[in-house]
Amino acid sequence: MSAGFLNVIALMFIAVCSVAIFKRIHLPPILAYLFAGILAGPQLFALFAHPQEMHLLAETGIVFLLFSLGLEFSLPKLVAMRSLVFGVGVGQMLLTTAVFTSIPYLFGLPISASIIIGGALALSSTAIVIKQATEMGILNNRRTQLAVSILLFQDLAVVPFLIAIPLLAQSGEVSIAFALGEALLKGIFVIAFLMSVGKWVLPWVFREIAKTRTDELFVLTTILIALLAGGLTYYFGLSMALGAFLAGMMLGESQYKYQLEADIRPFRDILMGLFFVTVGMQLDISVLWSNFFTIVLGVVGLMIIKILMVRMAAAFVKTNPLDAWSAGIKLCQIGEFSFVIAALATTYGVLTTGQSSLIVSMGVLSMALTPWLMNNSLVFAKRIVANKSEDNAHNTLIVDNDLTNHVVICGFGRVGQSVARMLKMEGIAFIAIDMDPVRVHESRNAGEPVLFGDASQKDILSSANVEKAKLILVTFDQPDKAKQVISGTHQIDNTADVMVRTKRDYQLDGLYSAGANQVVPELQEGSLMLISQVLHYAGVPMSRILKRVRAERKGRYDHLHGFYPGETTEISYGTEDKLEFIHAVVLSEHAACMGSKIKDIDFARMRVNVRGLRRNGTEVKDPDHEAVLQPHDVLVIAGKPRRVERAERKLLEGS
Repeated sequence: MSAGFLNVIALMFIAVCSVAIFKRIHLPPILAYLFAGILAGPQLFALFAHPQEMHLLAETGIVFLLFSLGLEFSLPKLVAMRSLVFGVGVGQMLLTTAVFTSIPYLFGLPISASIIIGGALALSSTAIVIKQATEMGILNNRRTQLAVSILLFQDLAVVPFLIAIPLLAQSGEVSIAFALGEALLKGIFVIAFLMSVGKWVLPWVFREIAKTRTDELFVLTTILIALLAGGLTYYFGLSMALGAFLAGMMLGESQYKYQLEADIRPFRDILMGLFFVTVGMQLDISVLWSNFFTIVLGVVGLMIIKILMVRMAAAFVKTNPLDAWSAGIKLCQIGEFSFVIAALATTYGVLTTGQSSLIVSMGVLSMALTPWLMNNSLVFAKRIVANKSEDNAHNTLIVDNDLTNHVVICGFGRVGQSVARMLKMEGIAFIAIDMDPVRVHESRNAGEPVLFGDASQKDILSSANVEKAKLILVTFDQPDKAKQVISGTHQIDNTADVMVRTKRDYQLDGLYSAGANQVVPELQEGSLMLISQVLHYAGVPMSRILKRVRAERKGRYDHLHGFYPGETTEISYGTEDKLEFIHAVVLSEHAACMGSKIKDIDFARMRVNVRGLRRNGTEVKDPDHEAVLQPHDVLVIAGKPRRVERAERKLLEGS
């Protein structure tokens, strides 16, 4: 086995461990790949003495990244958000690039290097910001939409830098204007050519390939088109990434967009990880160590300047100050495309390895701070504008103290909203409580009576007048929190009726024990509705159907508990001792229980119950407890999986 192969395995092991650790501490995978590259680089483990040998493969990762970006780049979306994208987005990019270009230029750096540094530092992390905003549930509020608009223009602004870098390397400082002009002409020609191919040729190609119904051919063609487009722009002296972006944009409006994105994602993720690993390998640790305080001060200065530039750009289009400050705090880091630009500029000799290392070091530190900054962006923005009531103005709900006989809906998701609509149709008053700020904001704007807060807190429940309510309904599927709501409600009014919705029947007993008056398990209720329809179509009178449904509800769905498990039965961790299984035990002639009466077997102690008995192929309904078990009887028992196992062993082996 060659040393090179072992080094590749070691690199993969380091990458896997790094991503796992960084994920555990809620840091983005990009930082994990950079960290893995630093460890594997020539200055530490030295797995690869010449990281540039991996450059071509890593650059292919950039090609796929830009191809994916092109697929997601929607012209209709751009037009819909044009006032923010071309207002705040353009202003932020121009102002920030100008400031960060002037600083290194004043310190004596060439204008070509200064422009690249300025553009790289002006960009923010689309991947981290959008992922974090999605996880926080704030993607659709005004502040985040402002940030997304700026990110959208930044993604578009990457393209001119990809065009300019190879030409800046060729032209030097004297003919930068000529180089950019030449790049513009080449870019127009290449874009026109690729757009023509994309409009008239590629749809026919993919239509014919789709007819073959061969997944491998579809994937191979997608990869080939991305690489051909990148190769074409590279041939004209432009960046491969530019061609891939244009190819993706051509196909972004086609019916094959989502399949293309799904096909390219595995290659993109793996090769992009490799790209960031190579960036980490090129990080000069001596530069990081010798300039540590400079880098820290640089990150602080960078963040302050970027926040101020977003605020200034937003002021031009008269955006709400609170939204502008909050968006600026979200976008004050360095983005993943900054690493792409820095790496390409280093490859073409526009930037030195030391300058690139400084950018990467600042980027890593700023990205690590991003999750915390996003979580606290609104808090900091409120302190800056000194107006704490502005954001909550839309969420303030004054509850009438005389409101009585209303329904308090804890959780205003799809279930809660469906209940609210039915109550409104019947003219029954209600108040909802929800923790999702976006949902509360949207519903309050629509005139719905929704309080923002945690329904498990007594103060919030008191604000909803639970002591005067006819019913408290818990719609979210969180049993522990539901029990807290029940407890809090009964501390305020121990006679209040609480109804709880749950997805799983094994949570019934616990919720009833906590004090719920009625627990509605979705699975059983759905089964009851289906059973009602089946019985109706089978000719059973509606009165008998309703009587049977009422009996099942009154008996807490006794006949609907338990099921026969199979190979495809999914049992999640922590539920294996909560589900109820039904199991048929075949009694052989030598079974320990042979000749015993059913009543003499202590099923209660084994905590299982007898569901039925089959003898000679015939089902014995409600078997008599005096019945004596005979060879080849089939005893149907129900209970928790482990208890059923023990009961079967007891019946067959006696131990």
